Formats: sequence, C-alpha cells, structure tokens
Amino acid sequence: MKNRIFKLTIFIFFISTSLFANNKFIKEGIDLYENQKFKEAKFKFEQDIVSNPKSELSYLYLSKIFKKLDKKKLEEQNLNTVILLNPKNEEATFNLAKLKLNSSDYLKSRELNEKLSTFCSKFCKKNKKLKIEIDNLSKK
Repeated sequence: MKNRIFKLTIFIFFISTSLFANNKFIKEGIDLYENQKFKEAKFKFEQDIVSNPKSELSYLYLSKIFKKLDKKKLEEQNLNTVILLNPKNEEATFNLAKLKLNSSDYLKSRELNEKLSTFCSKFCKKNKKLKIEIDNLSKK
C-alpha cells in the first residue's frame, strides 16, 4: 500500500512539474515576444513544443514571430499547425486568410473568411472588413 502511494505521489509530482515547465516556457516566450526579442522567444516556444507537441499557443506565437521576420512560408506552416490542432482558432484562421490575401490567393482567403464567419466571436468585425477587402481586390 505504501509503495502505491509513493508511486502515485511521484507520478503527480512529475506531471505537475511538467505542466509548470510548459507554462514557464510560454510565459517567458510571450514576455520576450512583447519585448521584440524574437530569436529568444522563438527558442522558448520551441522548448514548449518539445515538451508539449500540441501547444497551440506556441505555434500561434511562432507564426507571429515569423510574420515579424517576414518569413511567410514558416508563418503559414505554423498557422496551418494551429488550425490542425484547433480548427476553430479564430486568430489563426483570420491571420491565414490575411496571409493568403496578401499573396493574391483570393480563393483560399475567401474560403478561410467564410469558414471563420461560421464560428467567430472575437474576430467578427475584422472578418467582415477582410471580406470587403477580399471582394474589392478579387474584382481588380
């Protein structure tokens, strides 16, 4: 009986330590990102992904970093990963629609915009403005 309790205690300790480390990487990464220390922030988000491969927030911030660094392919890859992990992530869907619009992929941008319309709550106003922008640019 004591052995079971000991094993359970050790297990809970490792789980809580792992969760704390993940939150620490994300918090440090966000702080570095906000201070425009993109290289260091990127490293923190990558550390988080190593310990938690389904870290939606880390992939989202990596996409933001790559946007700032003007690395469109890497930005797109990370946005696609966020959407794969959570198909209803408004920010990732909006940002990918915007990215597609900027690369003149009006069809994909419109598709993402329409998809976002079905579940938006925070990005509805931005999404409506984006729809107008897509319509205007695709007519040219």
